[in-house]
Amino acid sequence: MSNAITVNAEQIQQWVANKHEVSRVQEELHSLGLDAESIEAHIKEFKKAKYAKQQYKGFIFLVVGAVMGFISCVLSMTNPFPELYFFILYGFTSASVLVICYGLYLVFE
Repeated sequence: MSNAITVNAEQIQQWVANKHEVSRVQEELHSLGLDAESIEAHIKEFKKAKYAKQQYKGFIFLVVGAVMGFISCVLSMTNPFPELYFFILYGFTSASVLVICYGLYLVFE
């Protein structure tokens, strides 16, 4: 028979909002006098919440980069500003690829 470990979700969200490191959270849990299993459960939930927030930002960057790339593609094909063709083709497209790569970094880290 195993004991159910309760995790304080409010405290975890507070740690994520304050951008605490895992070691600091672990020290704080030790000072509260929690056992090893409970500390491990809290750390697991803390990491899960921290990475979920990071993935959300990553998906935002992916969407922004994709929209930028689409706009760049449309502007390159229609060529409404002939003097800006090369800037749109190489500059705007490169910027959109960089934004997408940063979003992928955030998602897969």
